[in-house]
Amino acid sequence: MQHRTRKGFTLIELLIVVVIIGILAAIAIPKFAQTKEKAYITAMKSDLKNLVSANEAVYSDANSYAGIPGTPPGSSGVSITQTGTATGWSANASHGSTAVTCTIGVGTAAGANPEGEPVCTTPAP
Repeated sequence: MQHRTRKGFTLIELLIVVVIIGILAAIAIPKFAQTKEKAYITAMKSDLKNLVSANEAVYSDANSYAGIPGTPPGSSGVSITQTGTATGWSANASHGSTAVTCTIGVGTAAGANPEGEPVCTTPAP
């Protein structure tokens, strides 16, 4: 009498593996999306902090913020707009892949935000 040795996996074993991979993917994909949004927000904050240094250089030369450019360059995908007067400036940063926007201000334009610190907000639904 011959014994057949079976090599390979049964259908049930393969289905169990596919279900486990599906569960892991369902957990990992939302975490990945949150990580990407955090990266966009970090890029916006970094650009605004760099803007503080650039605008302070303008102020040290002219003793006024009035000469700052209106739309400085930002990181890839980041759009920045800023306005300035002789005594202060403010800027807004946005990214096309997130609804979060960040603002920063220095001098009289700081408003209620801490001076020179970016503040990010998500619009209300």
